[in-house]
Amino acid sequence: MKTHQYNTSLKWTGNTGNGTKNYASYTRDYDITAIGKPVLKGSSDPAFRGNSSRYNPEEMLLASLSSCHMLWYLHLCSEAGVIVVSYTDEAYGEMEETVNGSGRFTKVILRPNVVVQTESMKEKADELHKKANEMCFIANSCNFPVYHEPQSRI
Repeated sequence: MKTHQYNTSLKWTGNTGNGTKNYASYTRDYDITAIGKPVLKGSSDPAFRGNSSRYNPEEMLLASLSSCHMLWYLHLCSEAGVIVVSYTDEAYGEMEETVNGSGRFTKVILRPNVVVQTESMKEKADELHKKANEMCFIANSCNFPVYHEPQSRI
């Protein structure tokens, strides 16, 4: 078994001068960095006083699931002789907020739209989404279902 390590740094940038004196006295803005990579600007969802121009953790979770699935899918297609010429995804996630203010995701739906080179590749292209989901590191780490509604075309 192999083990991989990952490191990121997070810095809260939302102190407007009074720290967390009260719920409205600070912004939810933060920066995420990893060595040698551009800064990712984050905040909370606007429903929780966040900055709508920045990525929120919920969007980043969806993006992680979507990109992990795509990377596995492309890998599996390349091994199976399926030539993908275009891939897009419109991910959707549903989160429920509980009475005490906490919450959790209840489901995610990935909607990959894949263009393959020839008609003979389409059936295998559709099948490989199931295997990609089984292999996805991020989906395997979630305690909610990740559904797929793929569309393949020539």
